[in-house]
Amino acid sequence: MTQRLYLSPPHMSGRELKLVQDAFASNWIAPLGPHVDAFEREFAALVAIPHAAALSSGTAALHLALMLAGVEAMDEVMCSSLTFSASANAIAYCGARPVFIDCDATSWNLDPDLLEAELERCTRAGKLPRAVLPVDLYGQCADFPRIEPICERFGVALIEDAAEALGATCAGRPAGSFGRAAAFSFNGNKIITTSGGGMLVSSDEALIKRARFLATQARDPAPHYQHSTIGYNYRMSNVLAAIGRGQLMVLEDRVEARRANFDAYSAALGGLPGVAFMPEAPYGRCTRWLTCLTIDPVAFGATREDVRLALEGENIESRPIWKPMHLQPVFASCRAVGGSVSERIFERGLCLPSGSNLTVADRGRVIATVRRCCPAVRP
Repeated sequence: MTQRLYLSPPHMSGRELKLVQDAFASNWIAPLGPHVDAFEREFAALVAIPHAAALSSGTAALHLALMLAGVEAMDEVMCSSLTFSASANAIAYCGARPVFIDCDATSWNLDPDLLEAELERCTRAGKLPRAVLPVDLYGQCADFPRIEPICERFGVALIEDAAEALGATCAGRPAGSFGRAAAFSFNGNKIITTSGGGMLVSSDEALIKRARFLATQARDPAPHYQHSTIGYNYRMSNVLAAIGRGQLMVLEDRVEARRANFDAYSAALGGLPGVAFMPEAPYGRCTRWLTCLTIDPVAFGATREDVRLALEGENIESRPIWKPMHLQPVFASCRAVGGSVSERIFERGLCLPSGSNLTVADRGRVIATVRRCCPAVRP
């Protein structure tokens, strides 16, 4: 069988092993340690934010960010609808209710116009949300030059879900540098990985200190184990931090490789009838973590699902665009603002193999399979 092409596999640089060996040699293999401290410093410098806490997952980072913004039971938090479930799950962990805001067609991220109109409606009703949680989708920042002043005007905390966007920029600033705090993910499919892990960043030193306290089972400063508040087991291990340090060294190479994937796919497939690629918003640089396209079945002559199954038949992994949160059964009772844009993107959208270790030949397999699905280009 032809070798399987995965959607976004881990890509080690070779530098990670030496750092992991150092962790083993020093016997710092449990949570915390010198590599955790160094990873936090190096990551904070990279995203131009002074304080960072290395955690067990991006979801853990979101949960702590929401808690530290004062999100409690029965609060509302406005959130992008077109996203992975972790964004909304973290809101639910706090006992709060997400309010899902549709995306715009320019960036596929939270629509600032809908956000502003909904905050105005909430103001008239006398019940503002506790926070706004925009998601930087598929490597592209939300429109923070518009979203940030809107949140400031209404006095609502802004938390950036940058889990998918490390290395992206917005208005000349790195992803993760907007709002009160930002969360990143190092899951195995992300642009860099620690196999599993995340990072919470903030300009607020007290917030990060409190996050570290809560993430380490909220142990009080005492010679015995004493706890005055509920804590969590959310800290990153020294071994995983060592991997992350090695990955950080090649981040820009990984971004360039992913953008090269997009350029190749766009050049080869962008002229097909009914095919359109996720646009790059004019306010920043997208990492193209995943190359995403939409397929108009009438113009193309086949559906997104037809193409996905054809790729699977060639042992090539692809994936539909995130199913919007307002369509998920678990959140069926939650309020949604708009929804038609994200629904259309989901219905037609497909993510192509986008790993930074993808070869020209690998891309050729993907391109040839997609082209065979289009009757207009069949021999």
